[in-house]
Amino acid sequence: MSTTTFAEFEAHARAAGAYEVLERRWAAGQVLAEHTHPFAVQALVVEGEFWLDCGGRTQHLRAGDRFSLAAEQPHAERYSPEGAVFWAARHR
Repeated sequence: MSTTTFAEFEAHARAAGAYEVLERRWAAGQVLAEHTHPFAVQALVVEGEFWLDCGGRTQHLRAGDRFSLAAEQPHAERYSPEGAVFWAARHR
């Protein structure tokens, strides 16, 4: 599905069972060491870029890219000098 607005992303995510849908803004150059979340996430990068390290693999994600993580999946994040914004749908 090609999503152009947050409202469309949210409607699609809620129809797929998301209990929370939000916009996440990350500061320029921010680095998050390996961590986990108690929820699964499906997300769409809408501005900037970042690197997601997960399971020994690094993904370079830019505006328009989608990614997902399972609940409790260890991962680390590194944001570009411009930072990044993504829309995230959280699932139980």
